Amino acid sequence: MAEKKKKKYVAASPEAEENLKREKSEQPVRIKEAKPVGNAKGLRIGAVLLWVLALALEVAALMVFLGKFDLKFMPQMYQLIGFLVLDLIAVIVGAQFWKKANHIDPVSEENQLKFWLWNNMGLIACAICFFPFIVLVLTNKDADKKTKTIATVAAVICLLIGGVASYDWNPVSIEQKEAAMDVLGSETVYWSTFGKVYHTHDDCPHLNRSETLTYGTVEQAIAANRVRLCKTCAKEDGISGVALEN
Repeated sequence: MAEKKKKKYVAASPEAEENLKREKSEQPVRIKEAKPVGNAKGLRIGAVLLWVLALALEVAALMVFLGKFDLKFMPQMYQLIGFLVLDLIAVIVGAQFWKKANHIDPVSEENQLKFWLWNNMGLIACAICFFPFIVLVLTNKDADKKTKTIATVAAVICLLIGGVASYDWNPVSIEQKEAAMDVLGSETVYWSTFGKVYHTHDDCPHLNRSETLTYGTVEQAIAANRVRLCKTCAKEDGISGVALEN
């Protein structure tokens, strides 16, 4: 059994703090308040804009490779790698925005293909922002072998890193979210800084080693990428009908 640590509690919103006051007679220690759930539409717009920027950076990298664009103050290869790295950053940040939006405003899983595609738009954007570059470099007959090799390897590495970072490993559907909200309502749930699930009990043995717990509604937990309920907490409360940890 893991040794229990003294916990600090972080409110996911002012409302979460008020809810907890009504649920408990003793007040836990609180150090700050976390941000509210967020604006899904704004996050999606931000993601699309970043992916457009990433596409422009891919074009810039290709122009450098073809010798049609030169910054003059640095070698061609540095320019090429620099544009690819910036491309990667824009792709990944955009994907994080998109995934965050999907946890705030999820889609239905009734159509599994549409569900997968919508949740992994970041992965698709990553492929679009690197794969054409790789194909065009490999099929170019004028560039020297060394330049083609370095450019291809750099782009492939960026594609792999971006793909892993952009893939939604923990998607949630509107059905899952609504089921959890129907069962738990406005009940306070807890989640740790690095955990992947939410808990209905802050004294759950799986939280013994957690020094900081965030608390709020199940909607806020899902927005924070904790889309499944702890099996131990579910068993203790006799809860069924909600997504549980794997």
